[in-house]
Amino acid sequence: MRRLTLSPDGPEVSALAYGVWRLADDPDGATIKRVREKIDVCIENGITTFDHADIYGMYTCEGLFGAALKESPELRESMEIVTKCSILAPCDALPDVNVKYYNATAEYIERSVERSLAELHTDHIDVLLIHRPDWLARAEDTAAGLSSVVQQGKIRAVGVSNYSTDQFDLLSSYLDTPLVTNQVEVNLLRMDAIYDGTLNQCEQRGIHPMAWSPLAGGHIATGDDEQASRLRHALDAVAIELEATVEQVALAWVAALPSQPQIIIGTNKLDRIRESAAAESITLSRTQWYTLWEASKGVDVP
Repeated sequence: MRRLTLSPDGPEVSALAYGVWRLADDPDGATIKRVREKIDVCIENGITTFDHADIYGMYTCEGLFGAALKESPELRESMEIVTKCSILAPCDALPDVNVKYYNATAEYIERSVERSLAELHTDHIDVLLIHRPDWLARAEDTAAGLSSVVQQGKIRAVGVSNYSTDQFDLLSSYLDTPLVTNQVEVNLLRMDAIYDGTLNQCEQRGIHPMAWSPLAGGHIATGDDEQASRLRHALDAVAIELEATVEQVALAWVAALPSQPQIIIGTNKLDRIRESAAAESITLSRTQWYTLWEASKGVDVP
Protein backbone atom coordinates (compact mmCIF):
# COMPACT_ATOMS: atom_id res chain seq x y z
CA MET A 1 0.00 0.00 0.00
CA ARG A 2 1.36 3.41 -0.95
CA ARG A 3 1.93 5.98 1.75
CA LEU A 4 1.02 9.63 1.25
CA THR A 5 2.08 12.71 3.14
CA LEU A 6 -1.16 14.69 3.29
CA SER A 7 0.61 18.03 2.96
CA PRO A 8 4.20 19.34 3.13
CA ASP A 9 3.95 19.52 6.94
CA GLY A 10 1.16 17.01 7.39
CA PRO A 11 1.02 13.42 8.65
CA GLU A 12 1.79 10.32 6.65
CA VAL A 13 -1.27 8.21 5.83
CA SER A 14 -2.19 5.16 3.77
CA ALA A 15 -3.38 5.75 0.18
CA LEU A 16 -6.69 4.14 1.14
CA ALA A 17 -8.52 4.98 4.34
CA TYR A 18 -11.23 2.96 6.02
CA GLY A 19 -14.36 5.00 6.69
CA VAL A 20 -16.29 3.84 9.74
CA TRP A 21 -19.63 5.53 9.01
CA ARG A 22 -21.36 2.14 8.58
CA LEU A 23 -19.77 0.49 11.61
CA ALA A 24 -23.04 0.46 13.56
CA ASP A 25 -24.99 -0.91 10.58
CA ASP A 26 -23.03 -4.13 10.07
CA PRO A 27 -25.47 -7.08 9.69
CA ASP A 28 -22.87 -9.18 11.52
CA GLY A 29 -22.97 -6.87 14.51
CA ALA A 30 -20.81 -4.18 16.06
CA THR A 31 -19.20 -6.13 18.88
CA ILE A 32 -15.60 -5.53 19.85
CA LYS A 33 -14.70 -8.80 18.12
CA ARG A 34 -16.37 -7.74 14.88
CA VAL A 35 -14.85 -4.25 14.91
CA ARG A 36 -11.45 -5.76 15.64
CA GLU A 37 -11.80 -8.10 12.64
CA LYS A 38 -12.17 -5.10 10.35
CA ILE A 39 -9.31 -3.21 11.95
CA ASP A 40 -7.04 -6.24 11.60
CA VAL A 41 -7.93 -6.85 7.94
CA CYS A 42 -7.33 -3.17 7.14
CA ILE A 43 -3.91 -3.09 8.81
CA GLU A 44 -2.91 -6.45 7.28
CA ASN A 45 -3.61 -4.93 3.85
CA GLY A 46 -1.78 -1.65 4.50
CA ILE A 47 -4.86 0.46 5.29
CA THR A 48 -3.76 2.27 8.44
CA THR A 49 -5.93 5.41 8.27
CA PHE A 50 -9.37 5.25 9.88
CA ASP A 51 -11.81 8.01 9.00
CA HIS A 52 -14.34 8.94 11.70
CA ALA A 53 -16.82 11.70 12.44
CA ASP A 54 -18.61 12.36 15.69
CA ILE A 55 -21.97 12.08 13.90
CA TYR A 56 -21.34 8.65 12.35
CA GLY A 57 -23.84 6.11 13.61
CA MET A 58 -25.71 8.99 15.24
CA TYR A 59 -22.74 9.58 17.53
CA THR A 60 -22.02 5.89 18.24
CA CYS A 61 -19.29 4.80 15.82
CA GLU A 62 -16.41 6.50 17.62
CA GLY A 63 -17.41 4.66 20.78
CA LEU A 64 -17.67 1.30 19.01
CA PHE A 65 -14.22 1.74 17.53
CA GLY A 66 -12.84 3.08 20.80
CA ALA A 67 -14.04 0.00 22.68
CA ALA A 68 -11.75 -2.10 20.49
CA LEU A 69 -8.85 0.27 21.17
CA LYS A 70 -9.51 0.17 24.89
CA GLU A 71 -9.27 -3.61 24.85
CA SER A 72 -6.13 -3.59 22.65
CA PRO A 73 -4.43 -0.19 23.14
CA GLU A 74 -1.33 -1.30 21.24
CA LEU A 75 -3.37 -1.01 18.01
CA ARG A 76 -3.29 2.79 18.30
CA GLU A 77 0.40 2.87 17.35
CA SER A 78 -0.38 1.12 14.05
CA MET A 79 -2.97 3.60 12.77
CA GLU A 80 -3.82 7.19 12.00
CA ILE A 81 -7.17 8.43 13.28
CA VAL A 82 -9.07 11.14 11.42
CA THR A 83 -12.29 12.51 12.86
CA LYS A 84 -14.66 15.34 12.06
CA CYS A 85 -16.98 17.70 13.91
CA SER A 86 -19.51 20.52 13.31
CA ILE A 87 -22.73 18.61 12.48
CA LEU A 88 -25.43 18.29 15.14
CA ALA A 89 -28.54 16.26 14.40
CA PRO A 90 -31.64 15.29 16.40
CA CYS A 91 -31.12 11.85 17.96
CA ASP A 92 -31.07 10.05 21.29
CA ALA A 93 -27.48 11.12 21.90
CA LEU A 94 -28.41 14.82 21.54
CA PRO A 95 -31.84 15.17 23.16
CA ASP A 96 -31.64 18.98 23.21
CA VAL A 97 -31.17 19.23 19.43
CA ASN A 98 -34.45 19.52 17.53
CA VAL A 99 -33.17 20.59 14.10
CA LYS A 100 -30.04 19.63 12.20
CA TYR A 101 -27.48 22.41 12.15
CA TYR A 102 -23.76 23.19 11.97
CA ASN A 103 -21.53 24.55 14.73
CA ALA A 104 -17.88 25.31 13.99
CA THR A 105 -17.30 27.80 16.79
CA ALA A 106 -14.16 27.56 18.90
CA GLU A 107 -16.16 26.55 21.96
CA TYR A 108 -17.89 23.69 20.16
CA ILE A 109 -14.72 22.45 18.47
CA GLU A 110 -13.02 22.11 21.86
CA ARG A 111 -16.01 20.30 23.38
CA SER A 112 -16.28 17.98 20.40
CA VAL A 113 -12.59 17.09 20.56
CA GLU A 114 -12.89 16.19 24.24
CA ARG A 115 -15.80 13.90 23.45
CA SER A 116 -14.02 12.23 20.52
CA LEU A 117 -10.88 11.61 22.59
CA ALA A 118 -12.97 9.97 25.30
CA GLU A 119 -15.03 7.90 22.86
CA LEU A 120 -11.97 6.72 20.94
CA HIS A 121 -9.91 5.99 24.07
CA THR A 122 -6.91 7.89 22.74
CA ASP A 123 -4.91 10.87 23.93
CA HIS A 124 -4.61 12.46 20.51
CA ILE A 125 -6.23 12.57 17.08
CA ASP A 126 -4.00 12.66 14.02
CA VAL A 127 -6.25 14.87 11.87
CA LEU A 128 -9.34 16.84 12.85
CA LEU A 129 -11.61 18.07 10.06
CA ILE A 130 -14.43 20.58 10.16
CA HIS A 131 -17.12 18.35 8.67
CA ARG A 132 -19.24 21.07 7.05
CA PRO A 133 -18.68 24.82 6.99
CA ASP A 134 -20.82 26.61 9.56
CA TRP A 135 -22.54 29.53 7.82
CA LEU A 136 -22.98 31.38 11.12
CA ALA A 137 -19.43 31.01 12.46
CA ARG A 138 -16.76 33.54 11.67
CA ALA A 139 -13.71 31.90 10.12
CA GLU A 140 -11.57 33.62 12.74
CA ASP A 141 -13.51 31.85 15.51
CA THR A 142 -13.24 28.44 13.80
CA ALA A 143 -9.52 29.00 13.33
CA ALA A 144 -9.12 29.89 17.01
CA GLY A 145 -10.72 26.60 18.03
CA LEU A 146 -8.54 24.57 15.67
CA SER A 147 -5.39 26.36 16.79
CA SER A 148 -6.25 25.78 20.44
CA VAL A 149 -6.65 22.01 20.18
CA VAL A 150 -3.41 21.77 18.19
CA GLN A 151 -1.53 23.85 20.77
CA GLN A 152 -2.88 21.60 23.55
CA GLY A 153 -1.42 18.55 21.79
CA LYS A 154 -4.83 16.92 21.36
CA ILE A 155 -4.76 17.24 17.58
CA ARG A 156 -1.72 16.70 15.34
CA ALA A 157 -3.09 18.37 12.20
CA VAL A 158 -6.28 20.06 10.97
CA GLY A 159 -8.23 20.15 7.75
CA VAL A 160 -11.72 20.59 6.36
CA SER A 161 -14.42 18.63 4.59
CA ASN A 162 -16.86 19.78 1.91
CA TYR A 163 -15.32 23.27 1.77
CA SER A 164 -15.33 25.42 -1.35
CA THR A 165 -12.03 26.94 -2.49
CA ASP A 166 -13.09 30.35 -1.13
CA GLN A 167 -14.06 28.87 2.23
CA PHE A 168 -10.74 27.01 2.35
CA ASP A 169 -8.79 30.20 1.62
CA LEU A 170 -10.75 32.23 4.17
CA LEU A 171 -10.17 29.77 7.02
CA SER A 172 -6.51 29.35 6.01
CA SER A 173 -5.95 33.09 6.29
CA TYR A 174 -6.64 32.95 10.05
CA LEU A 175 -4.59 29.84 10.81
CA ASP A 176 -0.95 29.64 11.87
CA THR A 177 -0.96 25.90 11.11
CA PRO A 178 -1.84 25.04 7.50
CA LEU A 179 -4.88 22.99 6.57
CA VAL A 180 -3.62 19.57 5.47
CA THR A 181 -6.58 18.34 3.39
CA ASN A 182 -10.09 18.91 2.08
CA GLN A 183 -12.32 15.84 2.17
CA VAL A 184 -14.79 15.97 -0.71
CA GLU A 185 -16.98 13.63 -2.72
CA VAL A 186 -15.24 12.38 -5.86
CA ASN A 187 -16.43 9.52 -8.06
CA LEU A 188 -17.43 8.69 -11.61
CA LEU A 189 -20.94 9.97 -11.00
CA ARG A 190 -19.95 13.09 -9.04
CA MET A 191 -17.09 15.07 -10.58
CA ASP A 192 -17.79 18.57 -9.23
CA ALA A 193 -14.47 18.76 -7.38
CA ILE A 194 -12.64 18.23 -10.68
CA TYR A 195 -14.36 21.21 -12.30
CA ASP A 196 -14.85 23.72 -9.48
CA GLY A 197 -11.17 24.16 -8.63
CA THR A 198 -11.18 22.14 -5.40
CA LEU A 199 -8.72 19.51 -6.57
CA ASN A 200 -6.64 22.13 -8.39
CA GLN A 201 -6.32 24.09 -5.16
CA CYS A 202 -5.13 20.97 -3.34
CA GLU A 203 -2.59 20.22 -6.05
CA GLN A 204 -1.33 23.81 -6.02
CA ARG A 205 -0.77 23.64 -2.25
CA GLY A 206 0.82 20.21 -2.29
CA ILE A 207 -2.18 18.75 -0.45
CA HIS A 208 -3.73 15.34 -0.98
CA PRO A 209 -7.50 15.65 -0.81
CA MET A 210 -9.56 12.87 0.75
CA ALA A 211 -12.16 11.38 -1.59
CA TRP A 212 -15.33 10.21 0.12
CA SER A 213 -17.94 7.98 -1.52
CA PRO A 214 -15.62 6.86 -4.37
CA LEU A 215 -18.28 4.34 -5.44
CA ALA A 216 -21.13 6.86 -5.18
CA GLY A 217 -22.62 5.10 -2.18
CA GLY A 218 -22.86 1.85 -4.17
CA HIS A 219 -24.83 3.50 -6.98
CA ILE A 220 -22.08 2.79 -9.51
CA ALA A 221 -22.57 -0.94 -8.97
CA THR A 222 -26.32 -1.06 -8.39
CA GLY A 223 -27.94 2.04 -9.87
CA ASP A 224 -30.61 1.34 -12.51
CA ASP A 225 -30.81 4.81 -14.06
CA GLU A 226 -29.50 5.44 -17.56
CA GLN A 227 -26.22 7.05 -16.47
CA ALA A 228 -25.28 4.32 -13.99
CA SER A 229 -26.19 1.58 -16.46
CA ARG A 230 -24.18 3.20 -19.24
CA LEU A 231 -21.20 3.67 -16.96
CA ARG A 232 -21.36 0.12 -15.62
CA HIS A 233 -21.25 -1.26 -19.17
CA ALA A 234 -18.02 0.67 -19.79
CA LEU A 235 -16.61 -0.35 -16.41
CA ASP A 236 -17.31 -4.00 -17.22
CA ALA A 237 -15.27 -3.72 -20.41
CA VAL A 238 -12.31 -2.03 -18.71
CA ALA A 239 -12.47 -4.51 -15.83
CA ILE A 240 -12.14 -7.39 -18.29
CA GLU A 241 -9.14 -5.70 -19.91
CA LEU A 242 -7.43 -5.26 -16.56
CA GLU A 243 -8.59 -8.54 -14.99
CA ALA A 244 -10.11 -6.53 -12.17
CA THR A 245 -13.53 -5.92 -10.66
CA VAL A 246 -15.81 -3.02 -11.53
CA GLU A 247 -15.31 -1.51 -8.09
CA GLN A 248 -11.53 -1.77 -8.34
CA VAL A 249 -11.61 0.06 -11.67
CA ALA A 250 -13.83 2.80 -10.21
CA LEU A 251 -11.37 3.27 -7.33
CA ALA A 252 -8.43 3.34 -9.74
CA TRP A 253 -10.20 6.06 -11.75
CA VAL A 254 -10.25 8.34 -8.68
CA ALA A 255 -6.68 7.40 -7.74
CA ALA A 256 -5.45 8.53 -11.18
CA LEU A 257 -6.36 12.18 -10.54
CA PRO A 258 -3.27 14.45 -10.41
CA SER A 259 -3.96 15.58 -6.83
CA GLN A 260 -3.61 11.91 -5.77
CA PRO A 261 -6.55 11.73 -3.38
CA GLN A 262 -6.57 9.50 -0.37
CA ILE A 263 -9.56 7.27 -1.12
CA ILE A 264 -12.00 6.42 1.66
CA ILE A 265 -13.74 3.05 1.46
CA GLY A 266 -16.61 2.08 3.74
CA THR A 267 -17.66 -1.54 3.34
CA ASN A 268 -18.46 -3.83 6.28
CA LYS A 269 -17.38 -6.92 4.29
CA LEU A 270 -13.87 -8.20 4.95
CA ASP A 271 -13.40 -9.55 1.41
CA ARG A 272 -14.31 -6.18 -0.07
CA ILE A 273 -11.75 -4.46 2.15
CA ARG A 274 -9.11 -6.81 0.73
CA GLU A 275 -10.42 -6.27 -2.80
CA SER A 276 -10.30 -2.49 -2.40
CA ALA A 277 -6.72 -2.66 -1.12
CA ALA A 278 -5.76 -4.69 -4.18
CA ALA A 279 -7.07 -1.87 -6.41
CA GLU A 280 -3.88 0.00 -5.49
CA SER A 281 -2.01 -2.11 -8.02
CA ILE A 282 -4.30 -1.11 -10.91
CA THR A 283 -3.29 1.66 -13.30
CA LEU A 284 -5.68 2.94 -15.96
CA SER A 285 -4.42 4.06 -19.32
CA ARG A 286 -5.36 7.56 -20.45
CA THR A 287 -7.71 5.97 -22.99
CA GLN A 288 -9.44 3.89 -20.32
CA TRP A 289 -9.79 6.86 -17.97
CA TYR A 290 -11.39 9.09 -20.59
CA THR A 291 -13.56 6.26 -21.88
CA LEU A 292 -15.09 6.02 -18.43
CA TRP A 293 -15.51 9.81 -18.26
CA GLU A 294 -17.42 9.72 -21.55
CA ALA A 295 -19.56 6.81 -20.39
CA SER A 296 -20.54 8.72 -17.27
CA LYS A 297 -21.28 11.98 -19.05
CA GLY A 298 -22.90 10.42 -22.11
CA VAL A 299 -21.05 12.84 -24.39
CA ASP A 300 -17.66 13.02 -26.06
CA VAL A 301 -14.83 14.86 -24.37
CA PRO A 302 -15.23 18.50 -25.51
